[in-house]
Amino acid sequence: MLPLEILFLRLALALLVGGIIGAEREYNHKAAGFRTMILISLGACLFTIFSEHIADPVNRDRIASNIVTGIGFLGAGVIFKADDRVKGLTTATTIWLTAALGMGIGDGYYAASLIGCILSLMVLVTFTYLEGWMERNNQVRDYKITGNYEPEELKTYEKLFSHFNLKFSRGKQTYTVNELTGIWTVKGSEKNHNKLIAEVLNDKSVKVFEF
Repeated sequence: MLPLEILFLRLALALLVGGIIGAEREYNHKAAGFRTMILISLGACLFTIFSEHIADPVNRDRIASNIVTGIGFLGAGVIFKADDRVKGLTTATTIWLTAALGMGIGDGYYAASLIGCILSLMVLVTFTYLEGWMERNNQVRDYKITGNYEPEELKTYEKLFSHFNLKFSRGKQTYTVNELTGIWTVKGSEKNHNKLIAEVLNDKSVKVFEF
């Protein structure tokens, strides 16, 4: 068995690493937060330690190797679909990564685990702002516009898209009595989308506008 001071050091580091990553998740109100990440890190650390001392000497990695399988079930539990988008992938990946850091600490790879923790935190915190910037400047939205039937009515809206520097692709078109409906997938910056929406909302000929 490990000396008590080494065991305490590994568990304390696993708690610290799990707490740091968990604090960031908790701050952003994610499904797996502070306590969850600590327990994942501690559990992975303990399983790794146990695999060295209670498993068959020939197959010491058998217990530790099953951590990945177990963590997969936890990660799957935080992934869900909402608003036609898959959410929770970052949290699921963070769970997987936290377990890896706990395993590294449990096997004595302190430096690698601490560096991995710092890099992970940089990605979660710093890259969030970069991701937000990219989302604001490259949004994809679906628009549905219904107006009075005119032969070139849909092209009128498409000229409006181009005027606001928005790229578009036309989807389904529907004709009812004296009305024409068009659906577009439109791509561009949030600022230009907002300008387009304001313009269409002020158009008295538009009967239905979904955005």
